[in-house]
Amino acid sequence: MKLDILVFGAHPDDAELSVGATIAKEVDRGKKVGIIDLTRGELGTRGSAEIRDREAAKAAEILGISVRENMEFADGFFVNDKEHQMALIRMIRKYRPEIVLCNAIRDRHIDHGRGSTLVSDACFLSGLLKIDTRMEGDDQWQDPWRPKQVYHYIQWMNLEPDFVIDVTGYMDTKLKAIAAYSSQFYDPDNKAPDTPISSKNFKESIGYRARDLGRLVGVEYAEGFTSERVIAADSLGDIF
Repeated sequence: MKLDILVFGAHPDDAELSVGATIAKEVDRGKKVGIIDLTRGELGTRGSAEIRDREAAKAAEILGISVRENMEFADGFFVNDKEHQMALIRMIRKYRPEIVLCNAIRDRHIDHGRGSTLVSDACFLSGLLKIDTRMEGDDQWQDPWRPKQVYHYIQWMNLEPDFVIDVTGYMDTKLKAIAAYSSQFYDPDNKAPDTPISSKNFKESIGYRARDLGRLVGVEYAEGFTSERVIAADSLGDIF
């Protein structure tokens, strides 16, 4: 299956929290979108890996994406080395996305920045002819593939975006996908230990951050990204 957009997240829920509305919009526009989670989030204070598996599957259904896979890297301990890069190269070559979205370039959680660099490096290496890969159980060698663009979404830290996407009309879908992770977020009846993302403040911040980014460009809601390359447009009319 060839994808138009492949979204990587260090943990299940990274994609939904950061670019859930963008994903919903692109799916609605007929794009094939997939999500690859690097870990199962097994070190999370709340819930368990098994619960997160079920929540991720439910969120994927809400977003309407074409595929979701989990690399099962070690939560909190995966590294940017050849073994992990090669595993991601296989997935990039498997799905051949035009655009890759991945974690914030730096953030509060150590896995976010590390996952960001790992995915970015794998996207570059995936285009090199002399790196040989094939999927497990498949005798056919994979062709090289390098995404046209790698964009990094914004997470906990308020990084300055290089561009934003107007997601007006898609916030409800995003919030429904986030709500699928019921073990993780604000619930006054949940007696599990509190975490930075389980507070009422954090839940409300999802909406007001999108409104603030939208305010900057004259729309109701937006999601922000940073880019590794200079952004080009066909004409001035493409920029608003």
